[in-house]
Amino acid sequence: MKRPGRNDMVLLICLGVAAGMVGMSYAAVPLYYMFCAATGYGGTPQRADAAPGRQGERVVTVRFDANVSPALDWSFTPAQRAVEAKVGESKLAFFRAENTGREPIVGTATFNVTPEKAALYFVKVQCFCFTEQRLDPGESIDMPVTFFVDPAIDDDRSVDDVKAITLSYTFYPAAHPKTAARAGAPRIGS
Repeated sequence: MKRPGRNDMVLLICLGVAAGMVGMSYAAVPLYYMFCAATGYGGTPQRADAAPGRQGERVVTVRFDANVSPALDWSFTPAQRAVEAKVGESKLAFFRAENTGREPIVGTATFNVTPEKAALYFVKVQCFCFTEQRLDPGESIDMPVTFFVDPAIDDDRSVDDVKAITLSYTFYPAAHPKTAARAGAPRIGS
């Protein structure tokens, strides 16, 4: 059996590097999302099963923003523009979506929190953004989001100046609709 030559070794190394680069490109997006969820980077809020059970005295105004992709025939608005929340206090807010088009459509929401430095402390317990939403023509739905501001915000001096946090959503058509859920929200309209 012939021993691999220098050119064969270079070819194997190049193929290995190319395969590694392709593998890393597939892993980049999930790794980026994991990083953002763990650190709050890019305004990514945290998730929890429940509020911490203890409240602080600090009050933060949480503002709501709703946007819709031009490719989605929906109207989408917050039921209220803002709420006051003590840190650690569980709050419930609603957003309303309506299909203004002529066809049933499935939408999915992306979200972020500003200022970005506060995202690490903004925690969602329940959110319509965790599932796809299907609306028939003319149908509307009230969708809940339950959240709290983590009391640990009081221990971080870099966010002492944060008096207001904005939770922003944008709805897009679902690229590959799965079984769309109603997120347990009450249906309004028909």
